[in-house]
Amino acid sequence: MITIKAPAKINWSLYVLDRRADGYHNIISLIQRIALYDTLTFEASEDLSLKSKMNIPEKKNLVFRAARALQEASGSDKGAVITLEKDIPEGAGLGGGSSDAAFTLVGLNELWRLGFNIFRLREIGETLGSDVPFFIGSAAAIVRGRGETLIPEHISDGLTLLVVKPNESISTAAAYRAVAESRDAPGEGPDLTNIEEKLNNIRLIIRALNDGPLALTGSLLHNDFEKVAAGISPVIGEIKERLLRAGAAAALLSGSGSAVFGLFEKREDAQKASGFLRSYWNRVTETL
Repeated sequence: MITIKAPAKINWSLYVLDRRADGYHNIISLIQRIALYDTLTFEASEDLSLKSKMNIPEKKNLVFRAARALQEASGSDKGAVITLEKDIPEGAGLGGGSSDAAFTLVGLNELWRLGFNIFRLREIGETLGSDVPFFIGSAAAIVRGRGETLIPEHISDGLTLLVVKPNESISTAAAYRAVAESRDAPGEGPDLTNIEEKLNNIRLIIRALNDGPLALTGSLLHNDFEKVAAGISPVIGEIKERLLRAGAAAALLSGSGSAVFGLFEKREDAQKASGFLRSYWNRVTETL
């Protein structure tokens, strides 16, 4: 039996660029894993099955789909009983489903003794979702393209975060539609030309997170989804403001939402803020 912890992620920066021929959007994002986990257990079996309390049909669950994809890629007829215990909230922009899929590939690669390297596992992961390849590799990376181009980066672990998720969830598809609609408005549109400027801003974020001061990150963090997500669910903007008032050095929507994270200098300040926001799901955690 193999047990693996599948971590969540946050986006320190996320730019949505042009739409690709395959219907997806190109992005530039700085992503880091955080100490918030789902738990996956793998036991050898003749058949493939998934045990989970999620209200999703087995064959549509990303974990089951990842297992099937690995079977097909390897030509293996081995099975497994996979047990998924969720702690990462769904519809939050924290990458729970993608992480579960990625670590299913990792876990079954070990259980079935396939010997696939991380690059082969990433190729399989890319067919499952844009964030899946990120979770197979370094703890932090600049992600480009649809999510398939990864540049590993070092960002300090142990940075204190308070992650807050309102009751409402936002689907990724709805968030992308909202971004597209906002850019159809007169005078609006994506800035697709200053790619190097965006990368330079990300490098400044990395420097501030590693060397300080953390207060500098407040003017650097950026997410193209934040404005439209707050339009869909105004409580997102309210949570961000409450985090900043509670002493967060910076606060930002993660991914396409609906979770917002605050970056704190001291853990005790994050814990105090957690009490102020106890009407919402929230968790004090840290970067990995």
